[in-house]
Amino acid sequence: MSDKLIIFDTTLRDGEQSPGASMTKEEKLRIARQLEKLGVDVIEAGFAAASPGDAEAIRSIAQVVEHSTVCSLARANEKDVRAAGEAIKPARSGRIHTFIATSPIHMEKKLRMAPDEVVERAVAAVKLALEYTDDVEFSAEDAVRSEMDFLVRIFDAVIQAGATTLNVPDTVGYSIPALWGERIRQLIERVPGSDKVIWSTHCHNDLGMASANSLAAVMNGARQVECTINGLGERAGNASLEEVVMAVKTRRDVFACDTRIDTTQIVPTSKLVSSITGYPVQPNKAIVGANAFAHESGIHQDGVLKHRETYEIMRAEDVGWATNKLTLGKLSGRNAFRTRLQELDIVLESEEALNAAFARFKDLADRKSEIFDEDLQALVNEEVVTNVSEHYRLVSMRAHSETGELPMASVVLSVGGKEHSAEAQGGGPVDATFKAIEQVVRSDTELLLYSVNNITSGTDAQGEVTVRLSKGGRVVNGQGADTDIVVASAKAYLNALNKLHSGSERAHPQV
Repeated sequence: MSDKLIIFDTTLRDGEQSPGASMTKEEKLRIARQLEKLGVDVIEAGFAAASPGDAEAIRSIAQVVEHSTVCSLARANEKDVRAAGEAIKPARSGRIHTFIATSPIHMEKKLRMAPDEVVERAVAAVKLALEYTDDVEFSAEDAVRSEMDFLVRIFDAVIQAGATTLNVPDTVGYSIPALWGERIRQLIERVPGSDKVIWSTHCHNDLGMASANSLAAVMNGARQVECTINGLGERAGNASLEEVVMAVKTRRDVFACDTRIDTTQIVPTSKLVSSITGYPVQPNKAIVGANAFAHESGIHQDGVLKHRETYEIMRAEDVGWATNKLTLGKLSGRNAFRTRLQELDIVLESEEALNAAFARFKDLADRKSEIFDEDLQALVNEEVVTNVSEHYRLVSMRAHSETGELPMASVVLSVGGKEHSAEAQGGGPVDATFKAIEQVVRSDTELLLYSVNNITSGTDAQGEVTVRLSKGGRVVNGQGADTDIVVASAKAYLNALNKLHSGSERAHPQV
């Protein structure tokens, strides 16, 4: 049994399927570069057949990533496989990941296919994928509810067809660790030629056990785990990369394997994914939550001060918590700004983009005495945000809140190049601001989420606001950052409206 555990990250594919989390090509490239720096073995960059934009994003990632395998998902049909093959062509190491459902309920109700036809489709897809790459992965969708004998049959067939990695997914998050580990063990024992392939697992978190199920699979012979940063993904999400990696690293007495992940890059990667997708990390989230290494109890504090290992099984600095160092201030020049961006592996697409980001940096430095790496990430995110076609643009605003009085806000917006103003009252200054904006735009959208996250500590910290809007079946996230949380809220709301107007975010790939 190999002592290497392959980390297959699907943040850019399955993670992107979280409502409102769709990313632009530039955002995907930023995350892909960071995943490579993290040491991820396989980056599932997207679903090439979903849209021309997704295919182009995969192709762009394949062109720049050097040390990770770049993968595209494909259903078991010719159109999908060929789209995936073309998208990964520039990759130094490319993989096609093809799948088909194998459970009775999926075959009968969704595919409307007989088991024999499902096997034929799987074999044909694997053989076609081999025309593009010798690294072909096959997944049996909904393996958790599939019959064991049929799984043995289809896995045997795709091994003979040339698949090199076999993925066993708990697509609906139904299993528990003891049963999932036993299923993996039985498959490895029963499938002919199982020793010639890498066994993989892909677990969803509907019952809160995705990471535990994945680790149970590893203990029973799986040597690839499919996971996402922060556990992002469909419904309740996927197995969390940081949890799986740190469990294997911390419990070397249990797991006879290790990863090549640079764990000091875990927290920076978590923060980048959170800021780009607009999905904040809960404070008590394992490894990457703000409270993950905080101690409130006097007993715990006393123990940690006397000897860290009394209550901490990991060191905060080992996962990257010591990286938010002070970098720049109001007197810093353009070259220092550019250099620090390069050190953070932040690449702006043009000199104009750099100039715009530097202008926002100088403006921020006038309002905030200390500029941290997280602030720079937010500035670059704002550059990406403002690249969305600005049909709606905030010209100016004023908000007022007073004890005993209804808060009010007035805004001046540019709509298609023409300025409009409005004023409204609300339950708070943010509510009043949104109502004033709506008096102008009359968007007929539904507000699904309003979330505020501090980028760094301190009362002068920038606030990062995420607004999730829904209209006509489309769901988008808007983001805004500012030291004034009401201004950040207005920016986020308008960013979401611009995405809805421009159609820059797409529906889920499977839709």
